[in-house]
Amino acid sequence: MIKQAIIPLAGLGTRLLPLTGVFAKELLPIHGKPGIEYILDECIEAGIKEVIFIISKKKEMIKKYFYNDKFYKKIIREKRDSRVIREYKKILKYKKIIKFVYQNKPLGTGDAVLKTKKLIKGKFFLMLLPDDLIIKKNCSKSMINIHNRYKSSVIASMNVKRKTVSRWGIFKLSNKLDKKNYLIKDVVEKPTIINAPSNKAVIGRYILPKNIFSKLSKQIPGKGGEIHITDAIQSLIYEGDKFVAHNFSGKYLDCGSMNGYIKSNLEIAKL
Repeated sequence: MIKQAIIPLAGLGTRLLPLTGVFAKELLPIHGKPGIEYILDECIEAGIKEVIFIISKKKEMIKKYFYNDKFYKKIIREKRDSRVIREYKKILKYKKIIKFVYQNKPLGTGDAVLKTKKLIKGKFFLMLLPDDLIIKKNCSKSMINIHNRYKSSVIASMNVKRKTVSRWGIFKLSNKLDKKNYLIKDVVEKPTIINAPSNKAVIGRYILPKNIFSKLSKQIPGKGGEIHITDAIQSLIYEGDKFVAHNFSGKYLDCGSMNGYIKSNLEIAKL
């Protein structure tokens, strides 16, 4: 069973400037609730028992958010505000399952994953990218079910418009397993419209095998001098590891850009 999840949080969030000039994007409120709490709730509902946050020294406020006990205790003692008490109890629940590791140099998602190597215990683990919210249905829970069925790694997939494929990692697919799941033959990063092998895009949910660490530790930096998780996934696929593209049923929200952040607030307000 998959019981651990990792969440890379060290990015600077430049697409959300000027808000992120002084504030961690993952703590920005979405309909009155910090974005990271939606991700944590998804993990807990999916049966995850431990979540590893990958932060940097510049993102220490995320850790402080969950470890601000002195502040809460003082407010509760002075005001006995029932709403504050509820919020503090919620944060204490989250704090029980969270661990922190650091990625102080922006060397890519693959490098961020590698920072968790010593903490991962099982053969597979879940990774969630916080810019990608999926509402109305728990994507992580669905992916864990697919993992259990096919005994494989799983990556969330979504059909995108052909004219937008250059914005995404796009799957080159092999066999169709069932209505919502396909074997992955390759992943092409940001292809042109002509070269795109499909219109099925990679979304920020992954179930990855522990043996990906051996690939990442030896991987040569790619574009931008970063270690890309896609390159390690490709190496494993070429060596015969099974990866499944899962077309999830929930609604995808991009919280990593200003327009996406505003739209996400409006969409969640409708729920």
